[in-house]
Amino acid sequence: MARFLIVEARFYSHLNDMLIAGARDELEEKGHEVEVVTVPGALEIPAAIALAAESGQYEGYVGIGVVIRGETYHFEIVAGESARGIMALTMDGIAIGNGILTVENEEQALVRADPAQKNKGGEAAKAALSLLELSGRFAA
Repeated sequence: MARFLIVEARFYSHLNDMLIAGARDELEEKGHEVEVVTVPGALEIPAAIALAAESGQYEGYVGIGVVIRGETYHFEIVAGESARGIMALTMDGIAIGNGILTVENEEQALVRADPAQKNKGGEAAKAALSLLELSGRFAA
């Protein structure tokens, strides 16, 4: 059994609830412990994971959030930089599943977040589990 931390950017509560449910179900079904912390936005997800990783309390992480394109360039910055931050941490050997949706509208987000449809929260948890398994395989 491993301990996982879900770090969520709580902006679209109803969508996040679905993403977290999908991730939590996947992790708990496999017998893992799950804790959830909230950060202000998607840009803070990588920093929160880095801080938690330094603590040594968790073996894996899932980043959860929703970024919907707006009228300004802010979407590109948030989408790109949050993904870059998570990728940098994974390259350092941290098992992270990226469940940050970057979509054009709420309808797209709803389909992707819903565990009964695309279940991107569950997919992010599966990615974290896969990376954790690989890290154990290559450790030695």
